[in-house]
Amino acid sequence: MAIRTSSIRAAALLASVSLSAATLVAQATVIKLPKNKYTPEQDVQIGMEGAKEVRQQYPIIQDEKISKYLSKLGDRLVAGAPPELKNPVYQFSFTPVNLKEINAFALPGGPMFVHRGMFDAAATEGEVAGVMAHELSHVLLRHGTANATKAENPWLQLGNLAGQLGGAMVGGQIGGMIAEGSQFGLGTLLLRYSRDFEKQADLLGAQIMARAGYDPRDLAHMFQTIAGESGGQGGNPQWLSSHPDPGNRTQYITKEASSLTIASAADASEFQPIKTEFASMGPAKSMADLARGKQAPSGQGQGQRGLAGSDGGAVGSPVQPLARPSAQYKDIAGGRVFQASVPSNWTSMASKSSIKVVPENGYGEVNGQTVFRCGIEFGIAPSGSRDLQEATNGWLNAVAQNNPDLHLAGQQQAIRISQRSAIATPLVNTSALGGREIIGVYTTFLVDGTLFYYLTVVPESDAQAFQDSFLRIGQSIRLTEAR
Repeated sequence: MAIRTSSIRAAALLASVSLSAATLVAQATVIKLPKNKYTPEQDVQIGMEGAKEVRQQYPIIQDEKISKYLSKLGDRLVAGAPPELKNPVYQFSFTPVNLKEINAFALPGGPMFVHRGMFDAAATEGEVAGVMAHELSHVLLRHGTANATKAENPWLQLGNLAGQLGGAMVGGQIGGMIAEGSQFGLGTLLLRYSRDFEKQADLLGAQIMARAGYDPRDLAHMFQTIAGESGGQGGNPQWLSSHPDPGNRTQYITKEASSLTIASAADASEFQPIKTEFASMGPAKSMADLARGKQAPSGQGQGQRGLAGSDGGAVGSPVQPLARPSAQYKDIAGGRVFQASVPSNWTSMASKSSIKVVPENGYGEVNGQTVFRCGIEFGIAPSGSRDLQEATNGWLNAVAQNNPDLHLAGQQQAIRISQRSAIATPLVNTSALGGREIIGVYTTFLVDGTLFYYLTVVPESDAQAFQDSFLRIGQSIRLTEAR
């Protein structure tokens, strides 16, 4: 059960925890709002739409005691936030989720979701409060829509997306739009903060903690716990980090803490009983369990195996042998973004933010699910960073979050796409039709900082037959958005 924070409750708590600017000494870091062309009202609208999706897809904890505790903790942090950042239109809520990963995330405009794993891993209430203060800071600084502001979309002749910022997932079992179900896309807004935005959220989070009666050093301790957990999972490369470490995180949080005066200590007496309450529940799911358990009708939802039903039907039958590439090539164009040459016997299929070009029997339905079995996809995705590797890995992280069978197949390599610096990432995945599929992802920046990608998908048994065609297509790409 999610309990929303009302302005009345926040005002009541403000009296008990707020020392406002008086709790901070002159040396506290001043944090400025980043450039943002969206309004706070739009933040709220996006957040409410996204929260609805999360509540439909995630295992929400309905325990009233836990929900009330989490809302009380969240209210205390909101009351300690700088008044100038708390727009009255925001609708804060704090919802517990029965997932075992150490995680919490907040959507624009106020909705926050806290994994059970955060409580399992935390030694003190201050550690949980620290992560929540960090996520609250992303909301107050409006980092989600600030990311959207950076990502002007040039895909003008493929549906005039305006602000639709979702990138596309890849492969047989992992096809589908990250943006599915909302205008901006949950993956985009949740998982792609730059290192600069992360540092801002750390510092503002530390200040909020101090005002709310928590030691900001608890935030640094919790980040160390999270880092230790990530390091112990051999299947999760560091480049899939969803909240990139800006570097020296413990040091600068500790330094910031030394410049703050901590308000009267928060009453943390409920923390241990709540941990006991969590322990009395059944086992928590993992994100991998959640991904495997998603089911959806054909053409809808993230349970499908292919891009979200807007690609225009099938190209043959995926259970039949793949037609070999023609030696003749034809030119295609993706709006004002790119031009390329593809085998003349391949079929183009355009969706809102991508174009697939596939051979006969490379795309279609199998047992009620859409399968992208073989071909190439061109698309664009937003970037929260001007660092190409960071932007690439942030996008791949959003893909990997819901696709536990997706793995690196080698080292990322520096390449060129249309004379621009680019990165090639080799991946493997379990095929919907059995065996493995080989996936290549190739990324570069457009002039405005948007991430351009193309990806190749082929069953492992057919990889050699398509290798030369994929190479020739990649070499033919010309990026044209700068003209």
